[in-house]
Amino acid sequence: MIRHDPEIEQLRDKIHCATVLERQSPPWGLDRKGSTKRCLKYRRAKGEILIVTHGGKGWWDPRSEARGDVFALVQHFDQSLNFGHVRKILREFSGFAPTFPEKKRQRQNTFCETSPAERWARQPPVKRGSATWRYLTETRRLPSHILNLAREGDFIRSGPRGSAWFAHRDEAGHVTHVEIRGPSFRGSLRGGTKLLFRLQGALETTARLVLTEAPIDALSLAALEGPRADTLYAATGGGMGPRTIEAIQRLLTQMATTSGAILCAATDANLAGERYATRHQQLAAQVDIAFARLRPPIEGGDWNDVLRHSRPRSLS
Repeated sequence: MIRHDPEIEQLRDKIHCATVLERQSPPWGLDRKGSTKRCLKYRRAKGEILIVTHGGKGWWDPRSEARGDVFALVQHFDQSLNFGHVRKILREFSGFAPTFPEKKRQRQNTFCETSPAERWARQPPVKRGSATWRYLTETRRLPSHILNLAREGDFIRSGPRGSAWFAHRDEAGHVTHVEIRGPSFRGSLRGGTKLLFRLQGALETTARLVLTEAPIDALSLAALEGPRADTLYAATGGGMGPRTIEAIQRLLTQMATTSGAILCAATDANLAGERYATRHQQLAAQVDIAFARLRPPIEGGDWNDVLRHSRPRSLS
């Protein structure tokens, strides 16, 4: 007998297939002229077409027999992934919505909702012994000195039900987007613009930029490395939109004048992570900066997986 798993049903019900397509690397784009209310046609490279149906819960490939739900869609792009790996990937899409709704609806949402920066300002710093602190130190195994660095720089705050809030900021330090991770929730605040989550090393000049997918991975690698004083540990929040790419390009342009500058792609050890790493390498080549791939040594894993395997639960 197959055991009922409410999380699987929630992922199938809440995550729109178009959201997965739009956050691929390179992303798929909506063919508005070829789409109807019931069938959304998405295109990428020449000849690549996928149709999203059933209100985002289904998809099919007009060039083959491939079709299914959102779980099958992720495996369609990487057939080496097992069900557990797909579930982990889909969790990262929780809270995201596709971009195809009309601009009028987007404007209405913008006016009605409080901005991520305003909501961020209302949340308290992470305190030792709090539910958020326990989640990050006991479940995620992040050491206290890394959490103290993130708290001092105001990169992390406590959210409801033991969740941790991670801020994306622009060059002026303004909060533009907030990612949320917790024991029972993974997502983001609506209405924001993803740029980069950043944890700066002790030196003001960045000679080494490390790019991960999730903020917890950035903090995990910082913990494994010390952190290094010359390094900016950054996270893109998964897929990279135009604004995130622009933020990376600005950082790399500034680093190009620093001797020995290098960009390290520390994305996950799976096919999606390799695609992100390839894009990072292209960005580094544009400004003639050295590139390195920091691949997690756990197949299908990320840097938090590596940290959790290396630290006993009792450490904090």
